[in-house]
Amino acid sequence: MAARLCGHVVSDLCLGKQPLRSLSASDTVGDALAALKSIDDTFLSVWNCHHSFIRKQNLPLPLPLAQVCTCICIGKVCMLDIICFLSKPSADLHSPVSALLHHNSPLLVRHLPPTASLLEAIDVMHDGVHNLVIPIQKPKQFHYLESNIHTDNSTYCWLTQEDLFRYLLNSIPLFSPTHAKPINSLGIIDTQNLFAVFYDDPASSTLDLLSLSLFYQSSIAILDSNGKFASEISPFMLNSCDDSLLPAIATLSAGDLSSYILCGGPLHAHQQSSSTPNNSKLGLGLGLGLGLVCHRSSSLVAVMIQALAHRVSYVWVVEHDGTLTGIVTFQGILKVFRDHLQSVRYIT
Repeated sequence: MAARLCGHVVSDLCLGKQPLRSLSASDTVGDALAALKSIDDTFLSVWNCHHSFIRKQNLPLPLPLAQVCTCICIGKVCMLDIICFLSKPSADLHSPVSALLHHNSPLLVRHLPPTASLLEAIDVMHDGVHNLVIPIQKPKQFHYLESNIHTDNSTYCWLTQEDLFRYLLNSIPLFSPTHAKPINSLGIIDTQNLFAVFYDDPASSTLDLLSLSLFYQSSIAILDSNGKFASEISPFMLNSCDDSLLPAIATLSAGDLSSYILCGGPLHAHQQSSSTPNNSKLGLGLGLGLGLVCHRSSSLVAVMIQALAHRVSYVWVVEHDGTLTGIVTFQGILKVFRDHLQSVRYIT
């Protein structure tokens, strides 16, 4: 029964998780840029302590950091954060990595003990948290992460909404009949936090919206001259690139920038070495034009599987003529699962 899920703990979701690569608040934007170019992680965690996987712990520490007693994750950074930062005239690669953090960044990550329940994790993410930071035992094979053993002699992993939904998908029949209902009957089509630009709008005009879409874990729709959904620019796309994308952002239109990236724009070194970029790799090219889309009548589980299959946290909702009507995000879907589990818990 679904009630059994309420007794599961977050450590069940941590099996096989790699330890977090940590940046210190004293690292620089340049450090973060070099790190993201050299690894396959999309995000790096930022901590209030001196532990950093890109330098040794025995380096001299600034006094405020040397006095820190408890290691706490204070946020996360990605390539999009760096691209948006470097687009500013006063940007400096020697700036502290904390300059990349949104003022709400501490609210996007939350420490939880491994014994926290699955329902507690869902409640926390329902409140807007993106990543749950969980202590784990350090696997012996990850010797390169010795610098990420924190003051409590622990290493950490983090859980995302994607991790949570993949776990719930294994038990999806327990949510019957809710999982088979059309999304327009569940009140999860978001028409308020809907970011869109026209194809010919300057790509540079999307940067503020991209920062917002990163916060809401969504994307920016690109509309054609008739106002129909044509494509998108997403954090996922830009996180596959690097800072060499800046000239294209400064000169191209929003639509041309999307096409440029999809046709083989400046992917960072790891992406270049792994494969040639294509629509399938970027989670695009489905439905109308270039973008992951569904209709009002699509079932909840179908939308969920669409998003998970393409490693994104949203699906656009369009009419049959291509008119954009909304977006469904993991945050909205999470509320449905949370309400279902809470009702079962109260009944039992």
